[in-house]
Amino acid sequence: MRRKVFDMLASVGGAAIVVILLVAGTLLLVGSNFANNYVHTQLAEQQITFPSKAAFAHPDGQEITKSMIPSVSQYAGQPLLTGAQAQVYANDFIAVHLKNIGGGKTYSQLSAEAQALPKGSPAYTAAEAKVQTVFQGTTLRGLLLEAYGFSLIASIAFWCAIVAFCLAAVVALLAVLGFLHARSISEDTELLPPHEAHKAKGSLASA
Repeated sequence: MRRKVFDMLASVGGAAIVVILLVAGTLLLVGSNFANNYVHTQLAEQQITFPSKAAFAHPDGQEITKSMIPSVSQYAGQPLLTGAQAQVYANDFIAVHLKNIGGGKTYSQLSAEAQALPKGSPAYTAAEAKVQTVFQGTTLRGLLLEAYGFSLIASIAFWCAIVAFCLAAVVALLAVLGFLHARSISEDTELLPPHEAHKAKGSLASA
């Protein structure tokens, strides 16, 4: 094969790869932006705000515990709008309260205990109130963690898009260099010099 033909074929193939990478990067970027906007919109509708800085300065052991200070306090007074905030609020704020309210038991365990009590009794009423509180908290925590999951996917898609665009730039440069090289060599130049081609044929024959 002649070197010019090889360079042209390789460069055209590189150009096709560039197009594929650009399309993939664009789709990943669009998906990332969509996921981020979706998370922001869904969280904004909840209208959740982190406790104020004053609350973290004097933890009362009920609404604010000492375990919340290292993580939750960094967002003190802020509205909950991002996936990172949702993860912290779900795992380090709501989960702590659910553990305190339910004594470490899950919604299903508390519900089973409540159903075993005499209906209409004060104990049953108190247990059902606890069950409903834990159910609502668990549901909200699940929604927040789902938002965090979407935000994580958005972040991964964003960086994959960046990688795709960088690869596209590298391949595009190589394709341009290939086209330039193809223009600079003569039509009669072979991909392998005659003696190299003879050696290659000899090696294949002996194999």
